[in-house]
Amino acid sequence: MTIGEGRGKNMSRQQRFLTDTYGAYHQAQVPPYDETLARVAPGTPGGEYLRRFWHPVAQSEMLGDLPVAIRRLGEDLVIYRDKSGEIGLLELHCSHRGTSLEFGKVEEIGIRCCYHGWLFGNDGAILEAPAEPDENPYVGKLYHGAYPTVEHQGLVFAYMGPPDKKPPFRRFETFEQDGLVFGIGERLGGNVKPCNWLQIMDNVADPVHEAYLHASVFGVQFKDVDGRPVEELCDKGQDDYWTTDHGVTCHVARRVKDTIWVRSMEYVVPNVIQLRNMPLLPAVFPEGEDIVGTPPLVTRWRVPIDDENTVEYSFVYGQDQSADYLAEPSDALATNYGDRPYEERQRYPGDWDAQVSQRPIAVHAIEHLGRSDRGVALVRRMIREGIETVQRGDSPLGIDHAENGFTPIYANEIVRQAPPAATPEKDQELIRKVSREAFDQVLAGQRPPLATSAL
Repeated sequence: MTIGEGRGKNMSRQQRFLTDTYGAYHQAQVPPYDETLARVAPGTPGGEYLRRFWHPVAQSEMLGDLPVAIRRLGEDLVIYRDKSGEIGLLELHCSHRGTSLEFGKVEEIGIRCCYHGWLFGNDGAILEAPAEPDENPYVGKLYHGAYPTVEHQGLVFAYMGPPDKKPPFRRFETFEQDGLVFGIGERLGGNVKPCNWLQIMDNVADPVHEAYLHASVFGVQFKDVDGRPVEELCDKGQDDYWTTDHGVTCHVARRVKDTIWVRSMEYVVPNVIQLRNMPLLPAVFPEGEDIVGTPPLVTRWRVPIDDENTVEYSFVYGQDQSADYLAEPSDALATNYGDRPYEERQRYPGDWDAQVSQRPIAVHAIEHLGRSDRGVALVRRMIREGIETVQRGDSPLGIDHAENGFTPIYANEIVRQAPPAATPEKDQELIRKVSREAFDQVLAGQRPPLATSAL
């Protein structure tokens, strides 16, 4: 028997399940990643699924008097704001001879290629080909590749799917909620992470990681409005998950003295997280109330650049114009960027380190999922079902659903007065009951009065 044969024999599924001490030799061969879920380029199953949704592709502030080359969903594009104020999103390479339009000239309407002066409208129409005769077959007849865009509150969204299947621009209920002030949640250019989009989305449906990565292992990374570390996060709590008409809602419920705190976050297909503010603890209850909620904090998208790179864009919500999410970031937010010194990242890792270090594309076949990964499993299954739905020619979950024109948000962070039950076992039942009731209430359109909350 050759060395190769022996090694192959030992690469059984049983060996992959960690049965041997010092067994790395038997597990050194890494299987391929899941191409169906991970790949995003045109024509791939995952790429065609993602293209059925609107995605933020740039921040408005990025668009000055020069065009900007970007890469989204594995496609090279140019984005610009023409002198009339309209935004164009075109294929990067000129239809004439392939020169990059990032070197083009922004005109009153559209963009002109630097090489031979072809002028393209924002819809891709070839408006001028000055080196060609007047009767040329291009001007007024053919189109350069372009995508439709919508600009909203400082982000530019694009639809990159089949034109005949373009859905309405998805508006979340927070977009028009009274009393909320919009801000942008990332530095200029977005937060780029050198890894596949899906392993970042896994984080959304994994609220259990907060108790470890952001609290008990390396120190508490969240503080309340008074600057007090939210030590309550060190309690892993009770996690629970529910599928909805457009995603997965995740809860972790914890006992906090005579109250129960339900931490809530929501995954929205295909690549959105909705978070509400973390409460000030101990909570202050309005007179006559035994429950308080918190206002929305962030809507964040994870947009694939290509298979191995992702950019994050988000709206953050404040109660007044002075709210600045980035001015004094929490430790958890600061550690979501990869520009910290390497030693600091080792000593105090955050989401960026946990997500990016899984390999450029995480390999699901060698994971060992447990009970705490139920939300992750639900999200992956939902994405796979969405891919299969698109392959059948149907509309995926989350495309058409909207109430009164707005997509509802089911994240429902609450604190409720509830003295401990008679026994630890009964108290655990009570905590689960309060968590479930919080989800049922938001499904019914009921939200509690708001508490003082931290960014």
